[in-house]
Amino acid sequence: MPIPEAKLLPPPAGGRTYTGHQRVRWGDVDPGARLRLDGTARYLQDVSHEDTLDSGTARAGPWVVRRTVIDVIVPAVADEDLTLITFCGGLGARWADRRTSITGQRGARIEAMSLWIRISADTGRPTRLDPAFLDLYADFTGDRKVPASTTHPEPPADAPRRPWPLRATDLDPMNHVNNAATWEPVVDELARLNLRPRRAEVEYRAAIDPGDVVEIASARDDGGLRIWLEVEGRVRASALVHLRS
Repeated sequence: MPIPEAKLLPPPAGGRTYTGHQRVRWGDVDPGARLRLDGTARYLQDVSHEDTLDSGTARAGPWVVRRTVIDVIVPAVADEDLTLITFCGGLGARWADRRTSITGQRGARIEAMSLWIRISADTGRPTRLDPAFLDLYADFTGDRKVPASTTHPEPPADAPRRPWPLRATDLDPMNHVNNAATWEPVVDELARLNLRPRRAEVEYRAAIDPGDVVEIASARDDGGLRIWLEVEGRVRASALVHLRS
């Protein structure tokens, strides 16, 4: 079954945007000196957090990621200085679509989208977007509503599987595997199969916690690769990867 491509909206003509800057570090590149997907995910996470601090909305509660799409049009390379422009592309009752455009002084171009769900600091459950957030962003999303449901299929029963050991460095202050760290097994599986990504999408179904025994499964599909992270046979995260020809 062909892998669908999510549509990434252009920056808005008006409204709030936030611009961040990042130099590509050597710890974030592959043997070809190209920025890896997990490094890109970290930069997206950082500029998103910087935006919430700058806007004064950080104290309203934490966010968790449901889905991230990274479209590598021109790869960034080691030591390249990047400009990251991030903005809100759509809203739901308890979540927001964050678009980020990344360009570099050496020609890098990466487009990304993340669906973030607002979590109550008191209950740990999804909570409605607060008026302060809506005042900043709602007028500039064009009334675009975005769904938060997952769309990736289950893995085939005969898909090859292998262990993916967790490390202490994978965990974040919420005491589960950080969303950027979830991209690392995707990068590892692509390298193991000697494949290069053009566009990749990761969906997060449930948290991966300390002590979980994780397995990675993968299967080739029309024009791409599907990857799943499972705990006791249940999918916790999955990826769809479009490959470079």
